[in-house]
Amino acid sequence: MKKEDCFQLGLISKTHSFKGEVILFLDTDIPENYYKLKHFFLEVNKQLVPYFIEKSKKHKHNQLRINIDGIRTQEEAERLTGKSVFLPLELLPELEPHQFYFHEIVAFDILNEKDEVVGQVIEVVDNPVNRLLNVQLPNNKEALLPFNDNHILKVDKPNKSIQLSIPEGLLELY
Repeated sequence: MKKEDCFQLGLISKTHSFKGEVILFLDTDIPENYYKLKHFFLEVNKQLVPYFIEKSKKHKHNQLRINIDGIRTQEEAERLTGKSVFLPLELLPELEPHQFYFHEIVAFDILNEKDEVVGQVIEVVDNPVNRLLNVQLPNNKEALLPFNDNHILKVDKPNKSIQLSIPEGLLELY
């Protein structure tokens, strides 16, 4: 399995017991979609390695307490903490036509309020305080643009573009 064929579901945040249990933090708006998870991939040495869940239990709304096949001690579990958890893209739930996943908008054109192309999305930076788009500008520089409901004017999935209200003077800083 290649990383580009997957999405990041969350991360192994900590160990839970001396018997090798870990807490899986589910970084999703609808964590209950993943409460019955049977397997996942962890990134180990830049490779995705499959792991199988023997038993899981809801720990908190966005967390699962899991027993992983082959992990029996706290020391073994500690080696997994901090690692990102991935699932194949085909396991993503279907969205409404006006909705999108962040990985889908990479390479979308960014348009200003005048419908002029100002750059192309490189990545979505999911900052806890303010979600941003990392955008490649025509001058080959990168810019961080606010990406929230106050700034999104239109997302046009068929034409692969996003129209933003860009704060005055922001692009000139780059």
